[in-house]
Amino acid sequence: MKISIFGASGYTGGELLRILVNHPGIELSFLTSREYEGKPVHLVHPHLKGLLKSKFSSMSEAMRGDYDLAFLSLPPGISKDLTPKLLEVGIKVVDLSPDFRLKDPELYERWYGWKHPFPDLLERSVYGIPEFNRDVIRHSSLVAAPGCNATSTLLASAPLASLGANRLIADLKVGSSEAGSKPSKGSHHPERSHAIRPYSPSGHRHQAEVEQELRKLNASIKVSIIPHSVGAVRGSFASVYALIDVDEETLWREFAKLYSNEPFIRIMPRGTFPDVKNVIGSNFADLGFSSDEGFGRATGFAAIDNLMKGAAGQAVQCMNLMLGFKETEALLIPPLRP
Repeated sequence: MKISIFGASGYTGGELLRILVNHPGIELSFLTSREYEGKPVHLVHPHLKGLLKSKFSSMSEAMRGDYDLAFLSLPPGISKDLTPKLLEVGIKVVDLSPDFRLKDPELYERWYGWKHPFPDLLERSVYGIPEFNRDVIRHSSLVAAPGCNATSTLLASAPLASLGANRLIADLKVGSSEAGSKPSKGSHHPERSHAIRPYSPSGHRHQAEVEQELRKLNASIKVSIIPHSVGAVRGSFASVYALIDVDEETLWREFAKLYSNEPFIRIMPRGTFPDVKNVIGSNFADLGFSSDEGFGRATGFAAIDNLMKGAAGQAVQCMNLMLGFKETEALLIPPLRP
């Protein structure tokens, strides 16, 4: 199968390449970059030197190409104009931007400040968490892959929603690579190093997609997300709190019911908890839970690598399903340790 990556020079593009260079069923076609067009990929991704001899292409060149699937690793608002053209010529799309994640087109005006021009494609798109939507992803030509904040929140939240929690508070700790390879001053790593500070603590835009997906389990659920910048380079850690009175045995059973057969979900033994250090470089998500029965509080925990299960790894997981490969193909990469 031939694959193209739009926006291949960023961190997520580099991770897609790191995975796909060892995928036995994939041939890389076009790798686009406005800034580095015509230059060798290893100039931007030096860790791939000797593994990949490709050069970056222009977006216009890639739009005229013949291939089977495109990853769109682009800023918000760009994918929505490219996707219809790709679908029209039979190219499947995995979009890593938020342009097709929300089903309600009115939510784009509220959360992103623009009117969505293709509400019909919003109905057609599938939210790209295989643990929730595997069978639909398998038969889809347009998958909207979620980012790290939504992924870690959803994985930690789903068991709580299933147990009847109506209000969830998600406390996130996120590494600096979430801001991309060209961050703002506030998200530049020297500014984040040794820092722990909240950002977008009121009305975080990913709440909309998290609520959308959790309402399949609990129609009345509301979620508040408070992310925090931390000094790590990689990782997204979600602590999701619910004021429900359940014991740890019940929590364990609910996590096991939802995730025990999932190839990339690892449930921590009772009394132990996830750590992003144990998932870095991999597509695994480590989940845990705790119950404060005296207070009436249950908590779900999720640790992921924000560039893997929170971006490129999950996107490849969706691609494998869409193209008929084994879901785990090229993704059973052990985490780095130490």
